[in-house]
Amino acid sequence: MKEENTPLIGDFAEEAPAESPAENAAAPDGAPVREAAEEVSAQNADEGKQGTKKHGFSGKLGFVLAAAGSAVGLGNLWRFPYLAAQYGGGMFLLCYVILAVTFGFSLLILEIAIGRKTGKGVIGAFAALNKKFKWFGFICLAVPIIIVPYYCVIGGWVLKYIWAFAIGDMSAFGSQAAAGDYFNAFIGGTWEPIVFFLLFAAATVFVVVFGVQKGIERVSKVLMPLLAILAVFLAVYACCQPGALEGVKKLFVPDFSDFRAETLLAALGQLFYSMSLAMGIMITYGSYMKKSANIQSSGRQISLCDTLFAIFAALIVIPSIFSVTGGGTAAEDAMNASGPSLMFVVLPQMFNGMFGGRIIGMIFFILVLFAALTSSISLVETIVAVLRENCNIKRWAACLIVFGVMLVLGILSSLGFGPLSSVQIGGKTILDIFDYAANSIIMPLVAIGTCVIAGFFVDVNILMDEIGLKSKAGRMYFKIMIRFVAPICMAAIFISGIFPVL
Repeated sequence: MKEENTPLIGDFAEEAPAESPAENAAAPDGAPVREAAEEVSAQNADEGKQGTKKHGFSGKLGFVLAAAGSAVGLGNLWRFPYLAAQYGGGMFLLCYVILAVTFGFSLLILEIAIGRKTGKGVIGAFAALNKKFKWFGFICLAVPIIIVPYYCVIGGWVLKYIWAFAIGDMSAFGSQAAAGDYFNAFIGGTWEPIVFFLLFAAATVFVVVFGVQKGIERVSKVLMPLLAILAVFLAVYACCQPGALEGVKKLFVPDFSDFRAETLLAALGQLFYSMSLAMGIMITYGSYMKKSANIQSSGRQISLCDTLFAIFAALIVIPSIFSVTGGGTAAEDAMNASGPSLMFVVLPQMFNGMFGGRIIGMIFFILVLFAALTSSISLVETIVAVLRENCNIKRWAACLIVFGVMLVLGILSSLGFGPLSSVQIGGKTILDIFDYAANSIIMPLVAIGTCVIAGFFVDVNILMDEIGLKSKAGRMYFKIMIRFVAPICMAAIFISGIFPVL
């Protein structure tokens, strides 16, 4: 086929890729993938005429920083340190790193490749891969729709704590009981948590309105370096406190007697939730990626950023707890907390007991704010991309629709701790219900489905060509990971989420 007839995958492609034999192969259902790609290109041309032309990242750096910003979020800060402390410290970290360079990396580059190959958001991407699975894109889209409203509620809590440390409201954190009462009184209110939620949600949508390059990429290039500087500063400060080295030792020195199946499963689950997989984010960001950028090297850099940030988060939290409590049973009890109780009850108390705790606490929550903001931006952009592609509306209109959905679900989530606290299912508040549905049920199923579709219902050679896998060993390894290893791992995560006692 002549070069001028080669379809461009997405409006942002700089040049047509060379034709490969694999690209002419038909998908198992008989629908040629190349025909789907040509349809995508035509759709993109129509979008450009209607003012919804897709613009991508200006280069590899912008993509990596934005994708890493999405991966670096609240899970790194309030879940990774807890799991590291509970599952043997160094042993957990060793398992996490091994899984990151195998299981996690394979899933990450698969989603990026799907996005870049099709040049579409989640619904269009799966339709382009195989028209029979367009419906699967809607299930994938449900994840960010459910998560982003309550994620912004938690982002509002972070803003509140920045304000509390900024004005010196330290008496509330004199003891764990006092810190717990302060937190519960705040989230149990009606208007104050909603106001902070609105501020955070508005900031998120404001960035997305400006688009990929002028909004997401520009903010990521500012926030991610600041995030790195703050993380390193806080980790060094925490490790220099009296008694903190015991916490460092616990984190980095593996004790192989601590290894058990639960350790591996905990590391697997944390890695999956940490890397923004099965949310449609990496598919969406991949659709904005230049064809000249190397997916494998970008994936390695994203994985490295996410893993390093998780380690630095643990270096902030665990040594701080050992320093303030003096180690021993008191430290173990403090590290039993995870999630909101760790972030908003235990850590404020720890900072209150440190030298310069007010400033350190404020810097820490600014760090959390940046991490939460980059993640919420990616969630909103995933939804906005689908609305623009399928409804042919402009970016600002799509953002307005998403903001409306965020208001409704976010306010419900916030009121679930106050006036609507009686609305529960199985003892779970409204926010917890949303979190459980997205994280424990839909996301693992989406990950399994993505691997099965890519591995068995699409010519996987096309995706491997997009990734740039050339050696026979590398291609065989990727096939085995996507077709067998990853689905089995995701099934284990799904089962453990549904039946945690097992």
